[in-house]
Amino acid sequence: MTIQQKSRLATQLAASEPHIRVIYVSTYTPRECGIATYSRALTKAINQLNPDYTADFVAIDDEKSGAESRIYPWEVKYKIDQEDLRSWMNAADYINQSGAEVVNLQHEFGIYGGVEGEYVLPFIEAITKPVVVCLHTVLPHPSAKMLETVRRVAERAEAIIVMVEAAGKMLTEIYGVNPEKIVAIPHGVPDVPFGQDKLAKKRLGYNGWNIISSFGLFSRSKGYEHAIKALPTIVKKHPKTKLLLLGETHPVVVRNEGEEYRESLEKLVKELKMEEHVDFVNHYLTLDEIIQFLRITDVYITPYPNLEQVSSGTLSYALSAGLPCVSTPYVYAKDVLADGRGVVLDSLTAEDIAEKVIDLLDNPKKRQEISKKAYAYGRNMIWTRVALRHLDLFEIVAKEHGRTIAAKSVS
Repeated sequence: MTIQQKSRLATQLAASEPHIRVIYVSTYTPRECGIATYSRALTKAINQLNPDYTADFVAIDDEKSGAESRIYPWEVKYKIDQEDLRSWMNAADYINQSGAEVVNLQHEFGIYGGVEGEYVLPFIEAITKPVVVCLHTVLPHPSAKMLETVRRVAERAEAIIVMVEAAGKMLTEIYGVNPEKIVAIPHGVPDVPFGQDKLAKKRLGYNGWNIISSFGLFSRSKGYEHAIKALPTIVKKHPKTKLLLLGETHPVVVRNEGEEYRESLEKLVKELKMEEHVDFVNHYLTLDEIIQFLRITDVYITPYPNLEQVSSGTLSYALSAGLPCVSTPYVYAKDVLADGRGVVLDSLTAEDIAEKVIDLLDNPKKRQEISKKAYAYGRNMIWTRVALRHLDLFEIVAKEHGRTIAAKSVS
């Protein structure tokens, strides 16, 4: 091969490397929010693939929860007070004047101020750059206002990201969104080694115990009381079983009702005389802690009562770590746990939870088969793969936008 050929190939290779400026609109750490955690992990992976133009953020802040004391990292270039419409419009001006080629908007109704997140509409419609929206919530029975909001957001966006195909189907059938705009990209997950970490289990004091766990910010939407009520039956069959409920109460819940939900769970544990079999780990978990607890878990559980949920970071993490998962049949769980990758409950009752968990504890071989299928499925959800799909999409959108602008200028 000649020097000229090498040079030509090297030139082509360099031309194929990602070089795109993206600005992200989302909650962001240190705000304690699932979408903030998601956005940080996503952009960390994208930055590794697109190092020349690392992520810039417009962070959505909530001053009622102590935002005035938050110190954001350098990548946050602008902050929005989510309940101040003027702040949203100023942010749109900032984005329009920035060097960003694409805007990635992480959408959840609760973080876009006004009634049912209505401030997202004047904001997104004021942005002149191409927008890619990730919808973290797609409701099968939306209010009229939410339906209209999603429709208008979709009309303005160049692309809509959902995390499961079922959510995309709902967007087309219920919301009337153009299916050509919808792209399914799975929830990202860390790359965790397969198999249980027995040394960690011993180090943490759980050697010899069957561990059932669940993690995330506490709220009534977690349905943990159902798992606690199932414990007496489980413990009767498997006495060395412990339930770990991991994480602090959601800041918005603390602001509105204090620790009422957690205290009700602690009271229930005492009433059932299950103190020896339930541990609460009451703080915001780091990624290392999450992975450590996942790797000592025998059965993971998400007893969520909201069956309309179309994404779950906690279930994604557990599934991709190869854990046998037991879950209520919410939209996301039915999709990712299909084909023997997990166990879906027939009903949200203590009896059904106990039956499904006992069956798994009774059958190590069955647990192993589920674990292998879950882990294999999770390989497509690793952050690097998810980041690459996002980056490819951003480049496509930027190029199509450029062609549209060029065509308009010619005409």
